[in-house]
Amino acid sequence: MNTLTPITFGIAPLGRLVKSLHHLKQWQTSRSRMANLLMALYDSGRTIFTTAEAAEITRLTVPLASSLLHKARKRGLVSQLKRGLFVIVPPELGSSPEYTGNPYLVARYLAGDAPYFLSHASAMELHRMVTQPQFVTFISSTKRIPKQTLHGTQFRFVLLKPKDFFGTTKHWVTKQESVDISDLERTVLDGLRHPEYCGGITDVAKGLWMRHADVSVPKLLEYVRRLRVGSVSRRLGYLLELFGIANEAELQSLRTSLTATYIPLDPSVPREGSHLAKWRLQLNIPAEELLAVRSA
Repeated sequence: MNTLTPITFGIAPLGRLVKSLHHLKQWQTSRSRMANLLMALYDSGRTIFTTAEAAEITRLTVPLASSLLHKARKRGLVSQLKRGLFVIVPPELGSSPEYTGNPYLVARYLAGDAPYFLSHASAMELHRMVTQPQFVTFISSTKRIPKQTLHGTQFRFVLLKPKDFFGTTKHWVTKQESVDISDLERTVLDGLRHPEYCGGITDVAKGLWMRHADVSVPKLLEYVRRLRVGSVSRRLGYLLELFGIANEAELQSLRTSLTATYIPLDPSVPREGSHLAKWRLQLNIPAEELLAVRSA
């Protein structure tokens, strides 16, 4: 009668099997943790997050969370913006290691704990004061932060004195995440102070005209008094008068603080053209060019 021979495993094959099962369990655990992390982030409305936040959600140590995110990045689930900062890649984009996400939310993370607000050309875009896409994100902050380029997107920080940090509002980027931006009037004044950060004085004038029905002239004048920057008073008064937005009393309140010094209407172009004594301006941009924005 035939007898059955028991199946036996050699020590080496058995060891490989145990090792393979261990790796499989680790792989399944890693996928489960990543799935739970993504679900928690989506539930909270966050698409940009730090390694520390991932560690808190997954209850892993920071080194283990970093390892988990490294694997997720290789699978194309997340994109690394910089050391310790990640963004979820939308499923419809497939594997996209260079995905940046919403630049305004990224800017908020780059500012960290420092007071900040989106400003200049970026604020103009959010206030619907431009007709062309913006490729540099401007952020004003009381902390000196170097400019950065992440996956081809530029982030430029403008240093502010603490006393000049005012005139902000919240803008909801998603239903659950917001960013701080300059309000409409502060956006106009920042553009007049630094036209070069907004495409030039013509683009600032165009933005002012596009939203002139919503701009509060009294608030503009209040902000001008708080900033106490002569170039802003000159350029604002000139544009308000040119476009017929302010009355004579409001214009006179701007003229009373002017010194005898002349400045260019647009500091980003050569200093040429006639001088306008009323506003102590050198008109290096023709009035016709500025008036033309009303029909653009």
